[in-house]
Amino acid sequence: MTAATEKTQAPATRRNEKVGNVVSTKMQKTIVVEVEMRKAHPKYKRIIKSSKKFYAHDEQNSARLGDVVRIRETRPLSKLKRWSLEEIVRRSSLSQIEDTAGTTADVEAAK
Repeated sequence: MTAATEKTQAPATRRNEKVGNVVSTKMQKTIVVEVEMRKAHPKYKRIIKSSKKFYAHDEQNSARLGDVVRIRETRPLSKLKRWSLEEIVRRSSLSQIEDTAGTTADVEAAK
């Protein structure tokens, strides 16, 4: 009976995922993620790097410039946005420096 119930349930949707660097956070709830692809040239077999930018939805505005993030394919959210932020894989050291500088600037401004 358990095998029959497993067949009736829909299989988990397999959506495309990519990992890349955040290059822009200037828009509200949107980040621009640059994904670098490495591919061998068909004739010369030399490794060629190419990159592509993807617009991804970031509901909480949690990603920062330089972070390494995982994005997942989703339904079209706008003209260019077809991806959503899945998780932040690694925080950028730049963002940590900016946070500490921002808090010290806030303390000085309050004085």
